[in-house]
Amino acid sequence: MSAPNPDEPVVDLSRAPAASSVAVRDRFRRQGRRDTAPELAVRRRLHARGVRYRVDVRPGRGTRARGDLVWKGRRLVVFLDGCFWHACPTCGHLPRANAGWWAAKLAASSARDARTDAVLRAEGWRVLRFWEHEDPEQVADAICAALGRG
Repeated sequence: MSAPNPDEPVVDLSRAPAASSVAVRDRFRRQGRRDTAPELAVRRRLHARGVRYRVDVRPGRGTRARGDLVWKGRRLVVFLDGCFWHACPTCGHLPRANAGWWAAKLAASSARDARTDAVLRAEGWRVLRFWEHEDPEQVADAICAALGRG
């Protein structure tokens, strides 16, 4: 971890700033943690191929992260990351309102993802991460290949 930059203000992530509007607040409150449209699209394709999986499972003891798709016997965990919440370099964006807080929040999320991957790999897990904008058919192909069902 790098040393803090004295030129950057310290942002308290323990308290979210007030929403910039009622519509924004309501949209964020409706945001689900599991069973998102991209997850369901990939799960439908896997299920159609006869691939079974566990959903929303904590794979290892060393992390609180919950895999979107998990095969404990094969020690494979798949995360289908939302482009906004996990700071996708292709289509993620930074909101204009409360930009400093969001920049810190999304950077912390990316760092947490990297730590989670490292912990799981150290525990012997294979970790696959995909972005929500990726084609569900190609994601299912990659998962099947990792499972040896190419």
